[in-house]
Amino acid sequence: MVQAYVFINTKAGTAKNVIAKLRKKKFVKSAHLVTGLHDAIIFMHGKNIKDLAKNITDSIHKIQGIQKTVTCIVVNGK
Repeated sequence: MVQAYVFINTKAGTAKNVIAKLRKKKFVKSAHLVTGLHDAIIFMHGKNIKDLAKNITDSIHKIQGIQKTVTCIVVNGK
């Protein structure tokens, strides 16, 4: 299993709606609104990197209100 943190920037006024949609995704283990450079951070998993990438491009990027994502794959975790 591959795990990743995804940092998300949203359009103004859409962060709460975006986070609600992300929390419904089966592959999202946690999702939080945050302060700082990004509006939200999620922790997600996939079977492999290809599965992870598919979930990001086919599901996360299609959520209305998301402007940009930065994905950090976990290299040493449990």
